[in-house]
Amino acid sequence: MNKQLKNAALWMLIVVGFIYLWQISSEKAKEVELTYSEFKQFVKEKKVSDVVISPDIISGNLEKEGKSFKFKAVPVSDNKLVEELESNQIKYRGQKNRGWFVELLLNLVPWILIAAIWYFLFFRGASMGGKQIFSMGRSKARLQTDKKIKTTFADVAGVEESKEELKEIIQFLKEPAKFQKLGGKIPKGVLLVGPAGTGKTLLAKAVAGEAGVPFFASSGSEFVEMFVGVGASRVRDLFDMGRKNAPCVLFIDEIDAVGRHRGAGYGGGHDEREQTLNQLLVEMDGFETKEGVIILAATNRPDVLDSALLRSGRFDRHVVVPIPDIKGREEILRVHAKIVKLSPSADLSVIAKRTPGFVGADLANLINEAALLAARREKEAVEMPELEEAIDRVQAGPERRSKKISEKEKRIIAFHESGHALVAKLMPNTEPVHKISIIPRGMALGYTIQLPTEDKYLITKSEIIAKLTVLLGGRAAEKIIFNEITTGAENDLKVATSMVQNMICLYGMSDKLGNVSLRKREEEIFLGRDMFSHEKLYSEQTAQQIDEETKKIIDEAFVKATELIKNNIEKLNRLAEKLVEKEILDGDELARLLNGETVASAVNKDEQKTN
Repeated sequence: MNKQLKNAALWMLIVVGFIYLWQISSEKAKEVELTYSEFKQFVKEKKVSDVVISPDIISGNLEKEGKSFKFKAVPVSDNKLVEELESNQIKYRGQKNRGWFVELLLNLVPWILIAAIWYFLFFRGASMGGKQIFSMGRSKARLQTDKKIKTTFADVAGVEESKEELKEIIQFLKEPAKFQKLGGKIPKGVLLVGPAGTGKTLLAKAVAGEAGVPFFASSGSEFVEMFVGVGASRVRDLFDMGRKNAPCVLFIDEIDAVGRHRGAGYGGGHDEREQTLNQLLVEMDGFETKEGVIILAATNRPDVLDSALLRSGRFDRHVVVPIPDIKGREEILRVHAKIVKLSPSADLSVIAKRTPGFVGADLANLINEAALLAARREKEAVEMPELEEAIDRVQAGPERRSKKISEKEKRIIAFHESGHALVAKLMPNTEPVHKISIIPRGMALGYTIQLPTEDKYLITKSEIIAKLTVLLGGRAAEKIIFNEITTGAENDLKVATSMVQNMICLYGMSDKLGNVSLRKREEEIFLGRDMFSHEKLYSEQTAQQIDEETKKIIDEAFVKATELIKNNIEKLNRLAEKLVEKEILDGDELARLLNGETVASAVNKDEQKTN
């Protein structure tokens, strides 16, 4: 608190000083110096409103060209001045000299204020994100010692292969002599590559925690500044800190912020970011692994990194941190579930099956959301309903039951989602429907969730076509039932178009265009890179063929969806009417409805619960 008060007082002093200097400068700017004869002439013309007479100076206000000015003039011996002032009805008064000391002090005040502001800003350091101005070149890396780092490999799950790749790094940090006596060299740098949220930063902390060495954490964006040379200075300072605290781990998160391809700027490759990258390359060449400094970096965009950064002798080793499979997801869930009270009925293996594509951060959020839901419902432990509800919250966002939807729109949404679900049930090569809902979540008015029965790493053309047909099932149902289409299919069309374009351009699944890759130029993401290049990866004729083929495939899928729904119109009506009534249907209820079986209404279900 004392520090905050000091900072507040400092800034008040600076503000007051600037205001005082501004007033002085503005007053001096408006003040006009007159000769005594000019002053007398203005008195005769009655343009002077008031006068202050002192032995050394005459000052006052005058009107000139419709404007008011302050003036001053050096007096001469004139016995008739007072008479002239009185005859022209000009107010006047006398004033003693202030004395040389007072005058000196008044003249020195502005300079004293300037010196004080300069001192506090540049020598005592005005606050700049907690750093002093002259410390801008210092690294912002946060030091964590082995006593503070409690993260170990036991806290990292679902990435067993990645942990194995890093174990020899840990052994080197613990026993460097073991490797040096055989002449072996540990990689200088290790690049952790993987999608966002897979646990790259957590893995880097675990390396330092397992080795029991200091851990310097920084972000790539912290090296990028508008001031020339600051980024390079911070890089030098980071490596200096590493050498002083060896053995240790230097970690740079999101290294793509500073390590992107050179030559991507307006200035011909000489911008501040590139100078920072050059300094990083020099520093990595300038130290030996025997010093006991290991550099870890993380990125989810290895494709944009400069090739010089990835060559041998710099980031020698690339460790992939992938999206976890079903076994990995269960392990991650168990790690995060240690801090919450789970009910014996909570089966994390089931939750792992229902969360394909979830990364570590998503699963951690899932457990936390489930714990919050259980607390909100005043339960003693987290049960399966909370975990399943948390999955929907992570995927689609929280429920918005307060959103008022008219009965007409509710029916449209019900038929739309029923169209998705019905086509998904009837089409081969589709994933099972897990849940249908017309309760708004996030930005969606309704949703249909499909969950795969197993982790898949390849997808066939027939499976893509099946996904495409399911996506268009909602619009097809609207067209059939209401003879009208709505804006509800906006996201469906967006996903469908992107899916088909990837089929044609990336996967070579078009019969018309054949087995070719028509990938767009990814370098366009870089500011200034090839900005003025007119080179095209394919001709205008090919682009037209891509558009025609995209429309053809989407139209065929829409026709297929329409055909399936028309042939099963009774099932669609039955499903939609029950969805309007209950608002949510799970996969089992969907199967029973399509088989002609009855499903308990929402009222009866609630009564069963109370009984």
